[in-house]
Amino acid sequence: MTVYVALLRAVNVGGTGALAMAELRRLCEAAGFATVRIYIASGNVVFTSALDAAAVQRRLEEALHEATGRQVRVAVRTADALAATLAANPFADAPPSTTVIIFLDTPPPADTLGRVVAPGGERLALGAREIYVAYGAGMGRSRLKLPAAAAGTARNLNTVAKLVAMAADVAAA
Repeated sequence: MTVYVALLRAVNVGGTGALAMAELRRLCEAAGFATVRIYIASGNVVFTSALDAAAVQRRLEEALHEATGRQVRVAVRTADALAATLAANPFADAPPSTTVIIFLDTPPPADTLGRVVAPGGERLALGAREIYVAYGAGMGRSRLKLPAAAAGTARNLNTVAKLVAMAADVAAA
């Protein structure tokens, strides 16, 4: 069994995409995932499955669509891939609460950094299927325009670190 972390996009954020975490747990279990653990109400799930990552993503997105009637995008990473993504953070000097990783399904376009408007001095770097952003003054004040992030979902480094630890606990169990 592989340990996965699923990150739901636009769930319980800013008054949109309401989804109870108990319902998310139920949906994951009904989809055949085991050892399901939820972290905070913004759609972070750790679980195990014998399926590959693409099948996990498909199955979870279908279950969410059936339950909510809307398309909910999900970024899926193995526990090892998520840990590697966290370790690759190029902004170790930035506060983890104001530094995010935007998770994408595919590699960011090669011209991503050339198309960014960062009037607040935000720093950006590309990962394999991620975009790292250090928001000096925080996301709430930022006027960052990052077209490549539209299909992704962001988590701050504190959340990612907690999910990495939860996934390690599930793997050790």
